[in-house]
Amino acid sequence: MSAGWVLCIVTVLTLFLAGKADAFSLKNPEQTGAAVVLGSSYDPDPTFEFAQLSLTAIYDYEQIMPHPAPESLRFKLEGNAGLANISGKRLLISANFLALYYLSRLKTKSFRPYIEGGAGIVYSDFQVKGQGLRLNFNPQAGIGTEWQPPGGSRWYSAVRGYHISNSHLHRDNRGINAVTWMVGIFY
Repeated sequence: MSAGWVLCIVTVLTLFLAGKADAFSLKNPEQTGAAVVLGSSYDPDPTFEFAQLSLTAIYDYEQIMPHPAPESLRFKLEGNAGLANISGKRLLISANFLALYYLSRLKTKSFRPYIEGGAGIVYSDFQVKGQGLRLNFNPQAGIGTEWQPPGGSRWYSAVRGYHISNSHLHRDNRGINAVTWMVGIFY
């Protein structure tokens, strides 16, 4: 069994079991936001760019996962939809879950850096040569920050490494690697 399948099965079981223990709730996130995601593939050739709109909800980690967690750890859910410019404008949609860890020692009054990593499911209305499937896994990891200008709204941004792969569910498993940049606002 591939690592992608193991990660998905463990996450689904954990969320299911947490729901049975009445600890799991998607109500009342700590923060919600909307962002623009810009990305560029770097492997394979030919490369392509993409842009998505993203909705984000951030929860205390213990609200989602039924075990003690560090105070700086959060659980982040994202939904993204947009277009890629590969052989015309093509649809690119994903749903992701990430662990977000605030780097508290680097925090200032208006600056709150973090690292994050997770996975998701992505649908692409295109395939690169040898890709195999349009519905794939989407592991990613990155660094980011939240900031608030004096008297202004709270913003966030992140840079991530981004991968699309079917985790060997199909004999053709040519992945796509990209870098993304996200900028958004909390509301």
